[in-house]
Amino acid sequence: MSSTLITNIGSLVTNDPSRPGLLGTVERAAVVIDGSVVTWTGAAADAPAADQRIDAEGRALLPGFVDSHAHLVFAGDRTAEFNARMSGQAYTAGGIRTTVAATRAAGDAELDANLARFVAEALRQGTTTIECKSGYGLTVADEARALRIAAAHTAETTYLGAHVVAPEYADDPAGYVDLVTGEMLDACAPHARWVDVFCETGAFDGDQARAVLTAGIKRGLIPRVHANQLSYGPGVQLAVELGAASADHCTHLTDADVSALAEGETVATLLPGAEFSTRAPYPDARRLLAAGATVALSTDCNPGSSFTSSMAFCIAVAVREMGMTPDEAVHAATAGGARALRRTDVGHIAPGARADLLLLDAPSPVHLAYRPGVPLTAAVWRAGVREV
Repeated sequence: MSSTLITNIGSLVTNDPSRPGLLGTVERAAVVIDGSVVTWTGAAADAPAADQRIDAEGRALLPGFVDSHAHLVFAGDRTAEFNARMSGQAYTAGGIRTTVAATRAAGDAELDANLARFVAEALRQGTTTIECKSGYGLTVADEARALRIAAAHTAETTYLGAHVVAPEYADDPAGYVDLVTGEMLDACAPHARWVDVFCETGAFDGDQARAVLTAGIKRGLIPRVHANQLSYGPGVQLAVELGAASADHCTHLTDADVSALAEGETVATLLPGAEFSTRAPYPDARRLLAAGATVALSTDCNPGSSFTSSMAFCIAVAVREMGMTPDEAVHAATAGGARALRRTDVGHIAPGARADLLLLDAPSPVHLAYRPGVPLTAAVWRAGVREV
């Protein structure tokens, strides 16, 4: 392996808490990578020699985005549903069943090709770590194959058999919970790191969600929760109580929910693409940050309620609609996502970190919000390999 010096960086985002400012920014900086890791960061004038040299030409360099919430194993299209929603119909959890039918009918090769396409699409936009859930099969065989397919593309795989009640169990939700916590869990646990549940009206109530999460925990899976997206409910409190890595959505929060997130270790993962695509109220990031909660931003990429793989878009929306500063949004999309996945090797740029880097075609990361919708990716490295 050879070392590479990236120099003449206009603005280096390190997310190093030992450096001043939220982003630990170093101006006129340089980075050395050797193999798959970063080995040096600092002022360009002090940079050591390396085998190769890349001139960043004054551009900004930041950690690759960490997208900690995505649903990428699916088939089919929900354009008609989106069109109807934009024409005045309300969003409900039930639309998931449309994708379930299409996903069940698809072959493994089609699902794998779709997933590979979305991962590559995200990578071109700077996402170097991505989580992927099951949840569009809702049978033992379909959930297990979704996770097998996902595991070929990412280490961050999440068992979401409890997305909605399978149509075959519409009249027996308790029976479906038994399946999710029994035979389906047995088949899926070997292929997953995480267990998730959609705790929401129209999906699973607090008692059902607790049963799903505790069963997953007993099998060695780490919990995360779809919480408080469409209404106030028990999801956030349950996530904090069970030590979940993240409570995702967090749109409808009581003061007690905010306090629980601020006082606990559970990350509040906000998904502005969902509110953008459903015309729902945006979560109040400012309220969470002011209370001291850790916030992550993710795409929630899925065919029904947030069909975007662009973390840059989510940053721009979070700044415009959710009360975040540009620095806070960039931090949430990198270091925040790493916290939500309990990863210490990504989301920052420092010696020993994985060399996941995004070079912007802009002098500052503020341009991610300042120039919404503009493709700003100049180069992407993942584990030291230049991918873009």
